[in-house]
Amino acid sequence: MVQFNLPDNSKLTKGDNYSLSETSQNKKIFSIYRWSPDDDKNPRMDSYEVDLDSCGPMVLDAIMKIKNEIDPTLTFRRSCREGICGSCAMNIDGTNTLACTKSISEIKNEIKIYPLPHMPVIKDLVTNLKNFFKQLASIKPWLNISKKSNGEENIQSKKDRAKLDGLYECILCACCSTACPSYWWNSDKYLGPAVLLQSYRWLQDSRDESRAERLAELDDAFKVYRCHTIMNCTQTCPKGLNPAEAISGIKRMIASR
Repeated sequence: MVQFNLPDNSKLTKGDNYSLSETSQNKKIFSIYRWSPDDDKNPRMDSYEVDLDSCGPMVLDAIMKIKNEIDPTLTFRRSCREGICGSCAMNIDGTNTLACTKSISEIKNEIKIYPLPHMPVIKDLVTNLKNFFKQLASIKPWLNISKKSNGEENIQSKKDRAKLDGLYECILCACCSTACPSYWWNSDKYLGPAVLLQSYRWLQDSRDESRAERLAELDDAFKVYRCHTIMNCTQTCPKGLNPAEAISGIKRMIASR
């Protein structure tokens, strides 16, 4: 189940239909959420037929083809096209994922594309992530050390370095946080799985000197403990990470400090 923030006093309507000629044999319909703050129209779902014989294999390839060849007004984010930057995160076929790594062939029939759920929509598939990154900044996602290096390495053992595996790979695409019902309901106070995964990454770093301070700041009824282990975050992560496990780790650290 997903939830979307529609503009006030609006409802989702059927939009325009962009069809290909009858000569196209290998084609697929992409139904895409459209809304612009520049007019008074309700949000709508526009349908685009795309010739797959002249399109790349990923959903992002189709979206770019639509913008370049069919409808230049379509608005979305994208950058690396390699599953590294997280810019093209959106809800595809009912699941939050990256458009650049989601194969068209994995989806049967019509492909429905929406912005990330429960995020204010700026335009079309672009959501406002201001609060998300404000929360990220609040956990101080950087190495905190008091001593000067004087040009020397801050050595870490292989065993300690291995503790960061499954944590540092997060690309902050927000797929997990926007799939979490607890984050939908308490995003003003609950930090959400993506930010808590980042927090656990620094709590597990043997070089960091602020573990006690970090845990004290997290020891709050909402920041961590709104997590009810629904596991949507882990199921939807396009990088195969486990934010739920990281949150459990934080809870254990707070309990034992």
